[in-house]
Amino acid sequence: MTTQYWLVKQEPESYAWTQFVADGKTEWTGVRNFQARNNLQGMKKGDQVLFYASGGPKEVVGTAEVSKAAFPDSTAEENPNPWVAVELKAKDAFARAVTLTEIKSTPALKDIPLIRHTRLSVMPVSRKEFETIVKLGEKA
Repeated sequence: MTTQYWLVKQEPESYAWTQFVADGKTEWTGVRNFQARNNLQGMKKGDQVLFYASGGPKEVVGTAEVSKAAFPDSTAEENPNPWVAVELKAKDAFARAVTLTEIKSTPALKDIPLIRHTRLSVMPVSRKEFETIVKLGEKA
């Protein structure tokens, strides 16, 4: 099984990175966009995830891992329930956040979906894009 790489967005006012780290893991619920839902369905246990704080400075602040693949989203009221969630566990906080401005100015990230699909809350990224962002975040 090949590891896949993802980026998830979250408004810090709704669920901050610091809360995620304190919780250790969370169910990633509340996604109500079909493309993002399809991306959640594609996630497998062990896949690697970038955590992007979409409010304020707009920055990637750390990494997570998919600890449970897609299951029905308990927050959905529709019946039948077309929405799914995944469980994520917090991994590593970056030494410094990687801002959207920095991502846009990094040549290796010129094709990252974050730049083209600004409203999408769950998106795939390539292994190279994931590793580039992680390296940028490790630089204090």
